[in-house]
Amino acid sequence: MSLFSEKELEKLYRFRKELHKYPELSGNEKYTAERLERFVTQFKPDKIVKNIAGYGIAFIFGKDDEGPTVMFRADMDALPIAESNNFDYRSVNEGIGHKCGHDGHMAILCGIAMYLHKKPLSNGKVILLFQPEEENGQGAAKVIKDPKFLKLNPDYIYALHNLPGFERNSIILSKNNFASASTGIIVTLKGESSHAAHPEQGNSPAKLTAELIIELENLPKKEGLFKDFTLVTVIHSKIGEVAFGTNPGKAKLMATFRSYRDDDMNKLKDSVEKIINYKANKYNILSSIEYTEEFPATINNNTAMDFLHRASNQLKNPKIWIDKPFRWSEDFGNFTKNYKGALWGLGAGKNHPSLHNYDYDFPDIIIETGIAVFVNTLNQILTK
Repeated sequence: MSLFSEKELEKLYRFRKELHKYPELSGNEKYTAERLERFVTQFKPDKIVKNIAGYGIAFIFGKDDEGPTVMFRADMDALPIAESNNFDYRSVNEGIGHKCGHDGHMAILCGIAMYLHKKPLSNGKVILLFQPEEENGQGAAKVIKDPKFLKLNPDYIYALHNLPGFERNSIILSKNNFASASTGIIVTLKGESSHAAHPEQGNSPAKLTAELIIELENLPKKEGLFKDFTLVTVIHSKIGEVAFGTNPGKAKLMATFRSYRDDDMNKLKDSVEKIINYKANKYNILSSIEYTEEFPATINNNTAMDFLHRASNQLKNPKIWIDKPFRWSEDFGNFTKNYKGALWGLGAGKNHPSLHNYDYDFPDIIIETGIAVFVNTLNQILTK
């Protein structure tokens, strides 16, 4: 049974396309927040909290402080990826696009607002949180430290991510770890430059850089070092400048670490730092290390998952339980480390363009399923 009329669904689809047309990068979601406020306000939230950790915004439905508080979270930011689609709602912001489907995630939460306006709560509270800066891994970490968010104090928090490669409208669940931990590392190396005719007069970091690339990528293969899956992917390196008369004196190396477990991530960082320090000393090269875009593993809470599982069973949609977490990361793991929460996946279509592809577009046809799972989860919690 549909939650909405065709007219109501079309309203959500139009708004999703509006969000798609005007994407904003991490930390710049000002007009996205304003659009969300204009759209959700028509459904009469009891309270609006603005400027959470930047441009984050929350809409609160219900006033019952005695009942449970259930939060649903959607990410707001887009990616620095140009759009190749030619439909009339294609991105108007050059080089920026909603290529991860955050426009669809936001539309699903807007659908919850539409539902709660038609069927107001009799107990408890619902908070619709629109979170900035997910793509750079900074948003959730900032949100959970913001005093405005701390006052909201949810009992449960849920989020979803659309997943191309899975049957459309299927529900993807995990009893434990849903998404991997990841972090970027930037290694800066400084030796001494010299004339290219006399490399012996300088101290080039070229050999050290080459050794680090090989050793770091091979590190996860060492037996007994890690408890579960780990991966090091070198994504960029630069040695010196384009100057054929110069023996380079500096270099930069960047890599991405991934692991199913947070403790393995810590072990990976520690092992890499020891390798870099040892080899830099060996070659008398100065080194520095910086970490960026850090995502913890997203570990689903058992109680939160129980409600979500029962809610999904109320629908006839295919259910898929994953045995291993996805290798990609989601900063929702910051929430599940601190609150009872769960992340689940919504199938976008087996042959749908992949996330972060130039031609990706969120399929509107899955919006109602996303709303239904969340609404069913809410009802499970409120009637427990």
